Amino acid sequence: MPKTRVTYDTIRCLGLTIPDVEESTSYGTPALKVNRQLSVRLHQDLDKIVLRMPFDRREELMAEEPNTYFITDHYREYPWVLVSLANVRPDALRDLLNIAYRTAGRRRSVAYNSPFLRYSI
Repeated sequence: MPKTRVTYDTIRCLGLTIPDVEESTSYGTPALKVNRQLSVRLHQDLDKIVLRMPFDRREELMAEEPNTYFITDHYREYPWVLVSLANVRPDALRDLLNIAYRTAGRRRSVAYNSPFLRYSI
């Protein structure tokens, strides 16, 4: 069975179902922000996204699937992970966006009462 191709539009459509998420731009590429804080953006190479991610979780992801989750030297000191659109599993997107949402400067009351966040894959 062929793998479903994830595009930024897939990310955008799913991300916009989350409370307080709005479309924006960052570094000239499409982005999603939570209460004006960057959550995810299309990388300028157009084949990956830059996703907000706590350092500990980022390390776990990179160890588990290094062809999907990785960083460059530029992101080493920042809480972000690069995600290959060609390799990411579509069923992982909701969890990834939830993590980015929780760490992107959201209001606690909205985040913890959101039905989106209670949904798990």
